[in-house]
Amino acid sequence: MNKKVSEKMNLKSGMRALLVQAPKEAIESIQLPELDIQSKATGEFDYIHLFTESQSDFHKRFPLLKNHLKENGTLWLSWPKSGQLDTDLTLIKVIEIGYDYGLVESTCLSINSVWSALKFTHPKKGKSYHNSYGKLKDQK
Repeated sequence: MNKKVSEKMNLKSGMRALLVQAPKEAIESIQLPELDIQSKATGEFDYIHLFTESQSDFHKRFPLLKNHLKENGTLWLSWPKSGQLDTDLTLIKVIEIGYDYGLVESTCLSINSVWSALKFTHPKKGKSYHNSYGKLKDQK
């Protein structure tokens, strides 16, 4: 049995969610459960999903969205695969930027033929994170 993308993302009905620049076809591919989708970044969210095609947009939006992420929430970053849509993002660059802003990555998956997604969360207290592509600023 094939899992839906939303199941791989561990999305649950009722989660407070914010989708930013989400292409219709990508959302259709995810097959979202019944979420409490907000139109503005106010308060905290269980699930935030940013779709971006450039490093500059990533830098502009990611730290603002991070401020609205619940302590146990997930911030998914999606970018075009294999340089599609003239993106300057790669998996390595996405990890590096996420770590620069203090979040750690875990799961990477394919949404559809165009979009990849990488899950970011707040680092767990007392846990050391070692990634060859990114380094948390407060860890040595």
